[in-house]
Amino acid sequence: MGKMGRCILIGAGDLTVGEIKMAEDDFCIAVDGGLDYCEFLQVEPDLIIGDFDSVTEEQNKALQKIEAIWPEKVIRLKPEKDDTDMIFALKHAMSMGYREFRLYAAMGGRFDHALANVQSLLFLKNHGAVGYLMDGNGMTMVIKNETVKFRADVEGTLSLLALSQKAEGVTIRGMKYDLEKAVITNDYPVGVSNEFMGREAEITVENGELVCAISYAC
Repeated sequence: MGKMGRCILIGAGDLTVGEIKMAEDDFCIAVDGGLDYCEFLQVEPDLIIGDFDSVTEEQNKALQKIEAIWPEKVIRLKPEKDDTDMIFALKHAMSMGYREFRLYAAMGGRFDHALANVQSLLFLKNHGAVGYLMDGNGMTMVIKNETVKFRADVEGTLSLLALSQKAEGVTIRGMKYDLEKAVITNDYPVGVSNEFMGREAEITVENGELVCAISYAC
């Protein structure tokens, strides 16, 4: 089997982009209320997943119309479930073979949903996949027991926050504030607002999990 494209997921958080550039082999999932954003973004979702417990009557009628024409495009979930709509969508896409994910409109809105989506990035990492929370002004990812490199043309700030109780052997090179084999704990936000300096940079964490949030320069 050839290399699969990316899976693009559109959530129901704050939409901070005006368009989503998709390749021909990308697969798009509208997650619950994220369906509302698809028309604005001029994106045709390949699949719609959610419990739809908070949609308006008008939105539900539109969804029923889609179900009548393309029943295979809609997966309705019960509101009483352990999985969030987003986690269910990620699991479903992984069962299809996708291993690279971009999550849009997955931040803002309810804080618990935003935090759950950050944890979803760790879920992907722990299951051999990689995901990014995409924002109009940046992106967020999880780094675990690995080295991540950044091109010299990346501009803006980068914050590192421990997701596990502690992250050991944290090394930062090529940025304004470098670090060598430090320990970052999840009760002290020491890694906020480092800066790219127009040169290649890299971050290593030897043991542990870090949230890496990048805010691009305007």
